[in-house]
Amino acid sequence: MTQQEARVGVGRHPTPPEYTPRLRLKPKAPQSGYVDGAWWPWSDDLANELPDLLAVLSVRLGRIERVMYNLGEWATAPAKATFAKHVVRLDGYRRQPINTLEVRGVNREKIVLLVVPPSTKPDQAHTTMMAAAAPNDDSSVEGLLTAGV
Repeated sequence: MTQQEARVGVGRHPTPPEYTPRLRLKPKAPQSGYVDGAWWPWSDDLANELPDLLAVLSVRLGRIERVMYNLGEWATAPAKATFAKHVVRLDGYRRQPINTLEVRGVNREKIVLLVVPPSTKPDQAHTTMMAAAAPNDDSSVEGLLTAGV
């Protein structure tokens, strides 16, 4: 068992994340806009960043089945990872919209996150994340990223 697997826990609900993800989500409601919130990872190491993020998102999505990401934005990631004793597919695509991450549950529900680059200044990241999580925001990914500048 890896450290990441051990952190995730064994019961129905995963253990709390080791590091609280820098995450803002829109309220649970009918979808509005392109993204459902924003995530500001600590690094470009997707395999290391995901366990804490998925622990939080699994509360809304249930069991996580798949994560889709843009290949050019992350360090090399494995094709699969174990989370809460289940295999999660990590699918990197060159055509995945830039600065986004799509997380799907086994029930086919999904959350699309704006990914704020790890090197973003804190005040800029905060502004961007708050805009992305605003209930009726329908800005594009590019619009959200430039809003914090």
